[in-house]
Amino acid sequence: MAQETRNAYGEKLAQLVQENENIVVLDADLTKSTKTVEAKKVCPERHFNAGIAECNMMGMAAGLAASGKTVFASSFAIFATGRAFEIIRNSICYPHLNVKVCATHAGLSVGEDGASHQSIEDVALMRVLPNMRVFVPCDQYEAKAVIEHVSKIDGPCYVRLGRGKVEDVYNENTVFDFDKVDVLRKGNKTVLFAMGLMVQEALKAAEELDATVVNVSTIKPLDEESVLELLRTHEKAYALEEHSIIGGLFSAIAEAKAKTDITTPLYPIGVNDTFGESGKAKDVLKKYGLTAEHIIEVVGK
Repeated sequence: MAQETRNAYGEKLAQLVQENENIVVLDADLTKSTKTVEAKKVCPERHFNAGIAECNMMGMAAGLAASGKTVFASSFAIFATGRAFEIIRNSICYPHLNVKVCATHAGLSVGEDGASHQSIEDVALMRVLPNMRVFVPCDQYEAKAVIEHVSKIDGPCYVRLGRGKVEDVYNENTVFDFDKVDVLRKGNKTVLFAMGLMVQEALKAAEELDATVVNVSTIKPLDEESVLELLRTHEKAYALEEHSIIGGLFSAIAEAKAKTDITTPLYPIGVNDTFGESGKAKDVLKKYGLTAEHIIEVVGK
């Protein structure tokens, strides 16, 4: 069943705040959109709306974490990572505080909100920060598992979540290991590394291409050992992301590959150093080549 990863976040967060009295939730006046409203419904005394003041919210998160709390702070990805970057850097990552930045409405799939709200730089911004871990779940089940996983990590984490519904890749019985990439399909000569909603597109394309499909949901720290072995055992590789090809998944894999003598060519399929534009999510993704059809066209050449 198709579901939004932001909805999965809200459901899991509501469960966690009831189970763990140390968890505090912050939001920047977008509780219904980010779905932290679900936590507010069950534990209003530990849910705080900072208003349209993302920098202040991250400062509040840092203060609460410094006093021993586990803090989940949410807004749209463009504001959480962009507007509040300096606070996240200096007040959360530098002192290694226990704050989970869970940002929704990431990527081009925000759709009609247009370029001003389509965060295609957020993974790059969070990857570059020392002490920050970065996660991009592909469906509702992985999103719930990621939220539980980061709640147990002592330190800063970034979780990238989407606005629109995405098809299920996993199920409620799946056991996740976020220290490893997940090979979802074994193919022949080509390997497709994908994150987020591009996992579903990779799986669709792989049927025609007979390609290996790998879900890379932990972008940092990257499972370099597995990624490099997959590069060694395939003739060509692609990194698929609903993100700029600069600083995201492609960059992470290329950086790992550059430290070796591996000669397998690696190509990006993502947003090519440009801004997005307004339109229905499916139409925008199609225009920017983030579909199974485009993957088949590019990889099949």
